[in-house]
Amino acid sequence: MRPSPLLSILMPVYNESATLHEIIRRVESVNLGDVRKELIIVDDFSTDGTRDLLKALSEEGRHRIYFHSQNMGKGAALRTALTYVTGDIVIIQDADLEYDPAEYAELIKPILDGRADVVYGSRLSGAKVARAFNFWHYLGNKLLTFITNLLYNSILSDMETCYKVFRSDVIKNIQIKSNRFDFEPEITAKILKRHHKLYEMPISYYGRDFAEGKKITWRDGFSAIWALVKYRFID
Repeated sequence: MRPSPLLSILMPVYNESATLHEIIRRVESVNLGDVRKELIIVDDFSTDGTRDLLKALSEEGRHRIYFHSQNMGKGAALRTALTYVTGDIVIIQDADLEYDPAEYAELIKPILDGRADVVYGSRLSGAKVARAFNFWHYLGNKLLTFITNLLYNSILSDMETCYKVFRSDVIKNIQIKSNRFDFEPEITAKILKRHHKLYEMPISYYGRDFAEGKKITWRDGFSAIWALVKYRFID
């Protein structure tokens, strides 16, 4: 008898002491029926007390927790996490409260049904609740998604979304080189170049601003554009 599917939840963490316990609680409380869960957390050298919280949590043994010895970026944390994946499906979960783990079931269904290799959760579809703020951040997301669609002949609505879900064999067979937020365009470029079946699903978005701890800035937008162009021509 085949074991039930296993969902690997990858959580890169950097200075999220205010939200860490709550996001872990939400991940733990998600009921996915027959689908099992494993949570893999990588702390990217936090300096706000997050590291101490995770060290205490690791002693409980409920989740696998790893620590970087220096700050390297989100992409590097995800690369570390991927080396420990044992699941059939992989999802990325930020350690803030912008994304709702209660939507996992909807996001993994196209993969479980054999229809999709990859699923992106779109914050910009207009089909679910989304915080209405920060026009320039919205415009930046739209611009990056437009460039993605132009370069890779796709019709994505939200390339920069955190909620990216993969068949584990798909993500494990892609070498990730980016260390920071340019992970998002790199993985998208390589998924589209390999012609994997990529679907989008609407998701809720409870965005935060910089005063609330948001880390990505306009500088990361330039890195993303460069990554989109670079990975169009190289791998």
